[in-house]
Amino acid sequence: MTIEEAQKAVDNWIKTYGVRYFSELTNMAILTEEVGEVARIIARTYGDQSFKKDEKTNLADELADVMWVLLCLANQTGVDMTEALQRNLEKKTSRDKDRHKNNPKLKEA
Repeated sequence: MTIEEAQKAVDNWIKTYGVRYFSELTNMAILTEEVGEVARIIARTYGDQSFKKDEKTNLADELADVMWVLLCLANQTGVDMTEALQRNLEKKTSRDKDRHKNNPKLKEA
């Protein structure tokens, strides 16, 4: 699925099953909540925290939740995420093409 197809699929789902989009402000709050759920899994999987007994986790599902709400916000605000990501990659390439290569903190030990 392309990013464009994903945006269209989310829009179609909202219009078919979701009645309408939540407000942009509500979706921003939901996005924050979903990112927090990703952070919880990462902190417990790769960080110093431990999982609670019987705590179920699914990183892929939580990341998909983040993408879902992000695509909702893009649809609501008229952002073409394919174009936005392409421009962002071009910006990063232009700005940072040598930055990380020359960062002594990233050199292999």
